Amino acid sequence: MTEGIKTIIYPVKDLARAKTLFNSLAGVKPVMDQPYYVGYAVNGQDIGLDPNGHAKGMTGPVAYWHVDDIRATVKTLQAAGAQTLQDPQDVGGGKLTALLKDADGNVIGLIQAA
Repeated sequence: MTEGIKTIIYPVKDLARAKTLFNSLAGVKPVMDQPYYVGYAVNGQDIGLDPNGHAKGMTGPVAYWHVDDIRATVKTLQAAGAQTLQDPQDVGGGKLTALLKDADGNVIGLIQAA
């Protein structure tokens, strides 16, 4: 089951420069500020900056679908023709993420809460 898209993550090359821009854009300070990820909470939407995103296959901002069972969702999407870019992995505290690509090259993000 899905809860829809609640998270958008931007791959960035210069985290400090991106953080300065997004601090201004969001109008709030980050709720998470680490060398590997900076995250904002803006009116119920999670916005993230990932300095490792390009290496994971992200070619631009990725919308993340929040799902109950990430492994089952990955299998379902693979059966429907999606290609896995990143298998489900724990990104901290039991939260899992995965990246897939559809036949048109669009990157699809998945998140399963801890």
